[in-house]
Amino acid sequence: MAISLKAMEYFTTALRHGNISKAASELNIAASAIGAAIDQIEAAFDLTLTIRQRSRGIEATASGRHVAKKFERLLEDYAAVLTEGTDLKQALSGTLRIGYYAPIAPAFLPPILASFVPKWDSITLHLDECDNDSAQDGLLQGRYDAILFVSEGVRPSVDFDVLIQAPAYCLVPAGHAFARQSSVTVAQIARQPLVVLNRPVAAPYYQSLFDAHANDITIAAYANSTEMVRSLVSAGHGCAVLNMQPLTQQSYCGASLVSLPISDPLPPLTLSIGYSKTRPRRLVQHFVNACRAHFAEEGPQQCLVALK
Repeated sequence: MAISLKAMEYFTTALRHGNISKAASELNIAASAIGAAIDQIEAAFDLTLTIRQRSRGIEATASGRHVAKKFERLLEDYAAVLTEGTDLKQALSGTLRIGYYAPIAPAFLPPILASFVPKWDSITLHLDECDNDSAQDGLLQGRYDAILFVSEGVRPSVDFDVLIQAPAYCLVPAGHAFARQSSVTVAQIARQPLVVLNRPVAAPYYQSLFDAHANDITIAAYANSTEMVRSLVSAGHGCAVLNMQPLTQQSYCGASLVSLPISDPLPPLTLSIGYSKTRPRRLVQHFVNACRAHFAEEGPQQCLVALK
């Protein structure tokens, strides 16, 4: 038979007072509830643990004293766990685990974290780059406290807030003819060799943008990282379509790039933050608020290319 923590508390309180009525008064319950708890515990152990007098006095047997000491330790440990849980929920300390499917997260995530992490030297960060499905799996399985991901096709069980909608833009090398234009069209881009970001969610999204121009497209290269796409474009391998840009207009190989808005009405990709909204730790909520504040302010830190 299972013994509840409440029954343990009633049992130890009664033995501490040596009187059921006094224990009932302290706990603000009926004396009969304490008597029932003692009966339950004795039945569970199949032992006589107490000697009860007519005057409602109560005394522990040797076995009762042994059991009471065990119960007291369990109740103390339980109280300590509750206190530690409350402290953990309220503290701006501990470990913050973030999974991200956002190819240019290195452009905006460090400044977001720097807005509050340096003030709290007891925070340890774990940042994992992953694909969109792995990010959601990690959040649902408890490996991540929060995720940054593309919420088109989000799973129903994932709680999230939208941070920003990122329109598609065209990336070209600085010497390209498009670089002198204020914007380009999908039809113009389709006639150029393309460098495609070959990542889950991204690749089918970019393919869908060119459905009406499928016969015109020439794929020069596929790459599974944004920086490789940028370097291939800067080296003259073709144009690319992306959704967010870093704050630098140079690629890893040192060549310059130009980002151009696309004048066609195209669907954006949505950058969102996923986290448990039920009872988030204070540190997690602080990170969520910092992300919202970062993308709420207009400016280059949003990493967007939009039509003026």
